[in-house]
Amino acid sequence: MTDRIVIIGGGHNALVCAAYLAKAGRDVTVLEAAEQLGGLAATREFTPGFKVSAAAHLLYLLDHGIRKDLGLDDAGLRFSQTDVATTALAADGNHLLIAGDELQGANISAADQAAMKEYRRLTERFARIVNRLNNRIPPRIGTRNASDWMTLARTALDIRMLGKNNMREFLRIAGINIYDVLEEFFASDLLKGALSMDGVLGTHLGPRSSNSVFCALQRASGLQGMAMPAGGMGSVTAALARAATGFGAHVRTSSRVARIRMKHDRVCGVQLEGGERIAAGTVISGADPKTTFLDLLGASYLEAGFVRRIMNIRMRGNAAKLHLALDGLPEIPGLQKNEYGERIVIAPSEDYVERAFNPAKYGEFSSEPVMEITFPSVHDETLAPPGKHVMSAVVQYAPYAQKDGWNDAARQEFEAAAIRVLEKYMPDIASRITASELLTPADIEEQFHITGGHWHHGELTLDQLSFITDTFRLFHPALPNGP
Repeated sequence: MTDRIVIIGGGHNALVCAAYLAKAGRDVTVLEAAEQLGGLAATREFTPGFKVSAAAHLLYLLDHGIRKDLGLDDAGLRFSQTDVATTALAADGNHLLIAGDELQGANISAADQAAMKEYRRLTERFARIVNRLNNRIPPRIGTRNASDWMTLARTALDIRMLGKNNMREFLRIAGINIYDVLEEFFASDLLKGALSMDGVLGTHLGPRSSNSVFCALQRASGLQGMAMPAGGMGSVTAALARAATGFGAHVRTSSRVARIRMKHDRVCGVQLEGGERIAAGTVISGADPKTTFLDLLGASYLEAGFVRRIMNIRMRGNAAKLHLALDGLPEIPGLQKNEYGERIVIAPSEDYVERAFNPAKYGEFSSEPVMEITFPSVHDETLAPPGKHVMSAVVQYAPYAQKDGWNDAARQEFEAAAIRVLEKYMPDIASRITASELLTPADIEEQFHITGGHWHHGELTLDQLSFITDTFRLFHPALPNGP
């Protein structure tokens, strides 16, 4: 049996894995289906002269340990902006700037100012629990394995070490909805709307949905501010690829894996679409779980119960990506020019966000979507021609299973709805557009080979992260079993 390790996919997670294994001296081959590495974290030209991060456009969760271990700075990682603030747009031009725990504008009260400091303190402390989970091997549930129980015990200890009051608060809010939590803290609708976005972005959740607090904690678990990589998100995966190849990994693009090959009950390699076979003693998949186990491997090699659990993973995307090529920055009354380079959100209130989510429950897209917007070309002139700009927006809600299908008419209607919302805050935006691209979840599935077009390969909810449920059971023995 060969010692080669084959890694399926060339996205950021797969490249991190490849770099660490190659650094450890292993024989690693990365196989990417597309012509370009990066997956959802790639930079590409969507119209002549205009480049944009294909899907993810802000960097939240680059672990400091990974950055240091793999020497990503030496591999060319640079940022056009760090500590990106959030501007919540108001229709009257009295916008709200959120920079860490500091608030400016929108007639924010002293009470909300003080509450924001406490909210950030708790959020950062609770996010550290999630951060530690991200850096541990997930334990298997229902086993008597000592290492699994040790991992669960360490997580339980982390929660205990919060102190009695903070531990109770963490256990109270971690699985509930962010709407109620924000109602307890704040009075400002604009502030609550903006903060609720952290709990629902990219998910099939509204502010009133359970698990939206946990999603917000997951987003904050990088324990660092948002950043914009110079050259777009593709520069992150390019640095990871340089690190991996520098350690000796072999990286191949345009090499789509058709199936994982088995010999008896053991993996023996992969077969590419063209028929080429590559022998390997270990195969690691960066593809989503359904693609990996049901399509590439095949259910016949798996236990029925495991197949059922894989089939039941909720992974239908609910976020579209809108790219606009602009002949200049649009006018946003009340916004200073130096603020165009920040993260901008359109979420006037929690109720607005919840109403935007309502149609998605019935397989319909929102006629008044919420958005996370960036103008990356403000700080990075390489992304657009001189004097021009590019706008990148995550637009919710656009369910994968849109009841009439994502045909051309549906795409045009949803894009028009997004432009109408933008015009309420940017009156001249339509006249500035020279080209546009809308990627629905169906497009994301097709172009990036992700089942359901879900950015996270599945909903990041407690019932789908069952090891956390078992950790809670150490405190609440009556908690029902997860799936």
